[in-house]
Amino acid sequence: TCETYTDRTGQSFFESGLLPKIRIGQLAQAAGIMKMTIHQNMVKFCLTLFIMLGVATHIHAHTGLKESTPAADSRVQAVPSQIELVFTGPVRLIKLDVVGDSEPQVTFSPASEPESVYRIPAAGLVNGEYEVAWAAIGADGHTIADSFRFVVDLSAASSAP
Repeated sequence: TCETYTDRTGQSFFESGLLPKIRIGQLAQAAGIMKMTIHQNMVKFCLTLFIMLGVATHIHAHTGLKESTPAADSRVQAVPSQIELVFTGPVRLIKLDVVGDSEPQVTFSPASEPESVYRIPAAGLVNGEYEVAWAAIGADGHTIADSFRFVVDLSAASSAP
């Protein structure tokens, strides 16, 4: 059953004009339009959120060391004349230390301009294990630092046929 609400004069709200007369079909159509609009807005919101998360992730991704020569955890049979660092993007190298069994003669001064590849002369390396510790400032202004090791093994080169 359908209840009829009336005002003080006894007229129904529909008869008094306080409420518009809406047919069931119009009401269903209006509800469908609202549902579709809500759905479209939710889709737009989700797409915007996913795009923003993707951009934020890309922005916060730090530049890192792509490769080095000598390579990390490698065993080289010849004394390297330089240490080469290749980064995934331009960085400003601010620190490079080479520590090992001997006193290597690595001359390093911090870079003034960002570059993707650094070649640092390294003299005085002999047989032994070395650790290269570096630090750089990425394009986003964050400092990144890491290290890697390599071994100079001249005896492996002399025993090769």
